Amino acid sequence: MPSPIRVLTALDQARTQYYHFKAIVIAGMGLFTDSYDLFCIAPVMKLIGRVYYAPSTPTSTSTTGVTPPAVVSATVGVALLGAVAGNLLFGAMGDRAGRRRVYGASLLLMVCSALASGFSVCRTRGCALASLCLFRFLLGVAIGGDYPLSATIMSEFANRRTRGAFIAAVFSMQGFGILASSAVTMAVAAAFDRYTGRRAPLDATPEAADLAWRVILMIGAVPAGVTFYWRMAMPETASPTHPMTQKRLTVVLDTSSFNLSRFTALVEHDVVKATKDIGRVLTDLDLISSITEEEAAAFRRTTPPAPSSSPSSSSYGLFSRRFLRRHGRDLFACAAAWFLLDIPYYSSTLFQSQIYRPWFPPASRVNAFQEAFNVAKFQAIIAVASTIPGYFVAVVLIDRVGRRRLQMAGFLLMAAFLFALAGPYDRYWRGHATDAWYIVLYALTFFSANLGPNTTTFILPAELFPARFRSTCHGISGAAGKLGALIGAIGFLWASQDRDKREVLAGYEPGIGMMYALIILGGICLLGLAVTYLFTPETMRRSLEENESEDGQSGHGGQGDNVVIQRFPEELAELPKSPASMVSSHVSTSPIHPHRFSV
Repeated sequence: MPSPIRVLTALDQARTQYYHFKAIVIAGMGLFTDSYDLFCIAPVMKLIGRVYYAPSTPTSTSTTGVTPPAVVSATVGVALLGAVAGNLLFGAMGDRAGRRRVYGASLLLMVCSALASGFSVCRTRGCALASLCLFRFLLGVAIGGDYPLSATIMSEFANRRTRGAFIAAVFSMQGFGILASSAVTMAVAAAFDRYTGRRAPLDATPEAADLAWRVILMIGAVPAGVTFYWRMAMPETASPTHPMTQKRLTVVLDTSSFNLSRFTALVEHDVVKATKDIGRVLTDLDLISSITEEEAAAFRRTTPPAPSSSPSSSSYGLFSRRFLRRHGRDLFACAAAWFLLDIPYYSSTLFQSQIYRPWFPPASRVNAFQEAFNVAKFQAIIAVASTIPGYFVAVVLIDRVGRRRLQMAGFLLMAAFLFALAGPYDRYWRGHATDAWYIVLYALTFFSANLGPNTTTFILPAELFPARFRSTCHGISGAAGKLGALIGAIGFLWASQDRDKREVLAGYEPGIGMMYALIILGGICLLGLAVTYLFTPETMRRSLEENESEDGQSGHGGQGDNVVIQRFPEELAELPKSPASMVSSHVSTSPIHPHRFSV
């Protein structure tokens, strides 16, 4: 009968199949929905400003409605705060209640809150905005919960040779979500503009605009609903048991979905079931032909029950001394890098008004629908020109260059491009914002982020931690990132305002200026580079069991394929072996079919 080591080796050595690509699409649709909901808010706020903040009498300084900066900051901030809570809440629940069950709850919350965002108890300004903030917070909770669960599911399913590319491909669905939000916004805005007769810029905003922004938000429930159906069609995935309670973990692998038998072997201690589960999907692996009912019964008889009172030597809690000694360095590296990345990334992503303003007509020369259309159009251009290509390059390089090197290169390039924008900003860029090089440098910051740290910070927490802490630690890292996003999207939006009060945008206070804000953002990227160099380990081509090994090294040497398991993870070290499995505990490779494992 196959030993636990053989089961894990089968997972790590399995060749890439159609089933893997199906898993990428299913896991990635959650992140697709996340980015749609987060990035559609910028054009929506333009419509809300025209509807609820239209001036009673046009003046020379204000001819169109503009959403006050405080309201914009609150709308964005509550979603990011919700994402912080969602990362922590759903990440911890994923390690206790099971990935599939918790994922379903996250998606259901996403569907309901996306639909509710388009409704309000009444149509007064205060009531509409208060209900929008409430449901945007709940939407943020659902979005935050999707991060640790998507990454954990994909990391536990993939083989070690292509695990990085698979997780990066899942994360790249964010780029397509941004593109979809822009496309939907442009389509809705164009349709309503045509329906209302293409109003002149200074005409009163039609009531249809109050419906348009609600339609854009509610369409975000469609991909979440489709994903919910797909996710519920799959059986339970890798949900480890709590070390103190030894709750049973249910993991099944079949052709209708994806999950991992890795934890059936490691946590549930059922190697027979894990072997059969693998055979249902990875059909080229000959692991179950010699298992008989007698052997299965013998194995179950030799498996001792979990102790009820005294925990095993490997049972330790989150943030215990033992956890901090083994995994504290890795948790700090993941959380700090994600936090430092999201400050410059979100400061440039969610608020691009100072970038696209010179490229499009001012708000006084377009109506409400045309203004929203132009904002979405600019977001689509950036997504196609830099965001999506950056994700694609990351998918190609992640398992060739390595996570650590790619993250350092991305931080370095981001800093270089931000400094290139900051240095001559006051003397040159301020008056030459329509110069092609200006938009090129701006786009390259996104390309560098997605090529490096924006992708690797999503991957590393899903590879470094033990099974029973993996989702929780990814959630902690993601929550740190969203705190950084909160600082970048709101703090630097206000700080980047001009020091000259005459140049400050309406509703803002004077800040430190764009040049100094860009310099600080570039310095934060250099700090992220230093944190990566000093603390971040390399996980390329290492199995999850090697990465969580007890020696605590976690691949800091970056040895790739040459790494040999020195100590087994704690879950594997305590597995009992049946007599049959002890006889055949080695792994033999067929000389005819190198990817097949014989029993």
